[in-house]
Order: sequence, then C-alpha cells, then structure tokens
Amino acid sequence: MRGVVLFIAGLIVGTLTMRPSSAQEFTPNTGLKLNHVGLNAKDFQETLNFYTKTMGFREAFTLRGPDGTPNLSYIQISRDTFLELAPAGADRPAGLTHFSFQADDVNATVKRLRQLGVKIEDPRVSRTSTLLTAVLDPNGIRFEIAQLPEDSLPRKAMESWK
Repeated sequence: MRGVVLFIAGLIVGTLTMRPSSAQEFTPNTGLKLNHVGLNAKDFQETLNFYTKTMGFREAFTLRGPDGTPNLSYIQISRDTFLELAPAGADRPAGLTHFSFQADDVNATVKRLRQLGVKIEDPRVSRTSTLLTAVLDPNGIRFEIAQLPEDSLPRKAMESWK
C-alpha cells in the first residue's frame, strides 16, 4: 500500500511541478501521451473524497451501475491527465491496475505494434465511448492505448477544463 501511495504522490507532484506542455506533448516517434492511471479502491467513497475534497482535484465523471452504485470515476488532475477510480472487489484487488496512453489513431498504433511483434487486442469501444486496446509489457504490466473521439467522456472533460 505504501508503494501505491508513493507512486500516486509522485504522479501528482510531477503533474503539478512540470510545465503542462512538456509532460503532455506527443512523442514524435510514437504519437502517444499519458492519459490516466487506473486504481481499484478498497473504500471507493473514501478514496473519491480524498482525491476530490482533500487533494482538490475535479471529479470529471462517474459511471453508475443499474442500482445507482458508482463503479467508475475519472478524477481530473490536469486538462489531459486523469486518475481512473473503481471499487475493489473479490475479482478486482485494491491497488494500481493499469495506465493508459492516448493516441491520435489507435488503429494505426495497433498496426505499428503488431508489425513489431507485439501481441495486442483489437480495439473496442469502452463504457466511456473511448476506442481502446490493452497490452501487456514485458513485465506483465497491463496498459491501454486509447483514442478519445469527440463524444467520449474523457474528451468532453478535457474540453470543459478551465
């Protein structure tokens, strides 16, 4: 747990202390930038309150199940960077779950990575209307590559950033 807290604290400090454009510019050779880090919370509401009320970040949007229970929230750290928060459960242990890169064209990125021998899923549309795929790095760490169409929830949050 200490490692998770240190990682998130480092992410937040890095986001707040770097020039906004320097960390978020697209890398010329990949066209990718960091979009979010996923976290499963043992106490969803307490964690949501911590990041919104204590840390002062904006709750960009929350998805709820049929019974109204929240099952996914995006906490906006900067215009283009989020913390994806989901409740932990028996099949989803608490802790960091993944990170996500944003791509201009996820299909072109998938094609390029497949040409390099990377095993990668076909892109699909997520619950946030994001076109994404998942990949495992050589260490078994899961990451996503996502394209944010205009109607996607993260894109709408980015466009409403003040």
